[in-house]
Amino acid sequence: MMLREPFISKEFQPDIMWFIGGFNVYDREETRGAELEIYDPNNMADRANLIKSYSLNFDCLSYRHKFVLVKFLAEKLSDSRFDFQTLFEIDEDEASSWPRSEWYELESPRAFFQDIYALAQEVWKEELLMASAEDQTVW
Repeated sequence: MMLREPFISKEFQPDIMWFIGGFNVYDREETRGAELEIYDPNNMADRANLIKSYSLNFDCLSYRHKFVLVKFLAEKLSDSRFDFQTLFEIDEDEASSWPRSEWYELESPRAFFQDIYALAQEVWKEELLMASAEDQTVW
């Protein structure tokens, strides 16, 4: 048995882009972009609101997916050489864009993901506990 991707029959591969993909406003500048442009991702209070509303609000992910994502994020955070800024770099040929210029050069991309990790521990607490109590080898 294996944990499957939502909506497709393929093995789930954790990717920390799940946590910031909701901030991509490409082709949604007037809707999602307008929602997000009022927030400054470098402001602690704004960042907490952004993370709770957009990074941790997944209806399509099960508690097992969330557990795997948080575990994967913890591994990246423990790697002092991992460059979180590269996750916010968008090639001009890509169909992606961030809501404000601050997103392209965050003051501390690592701190942004540390906040995601801390808030995930809080917001998903029961789901993470439930998943941790299971034998992950049978997923």
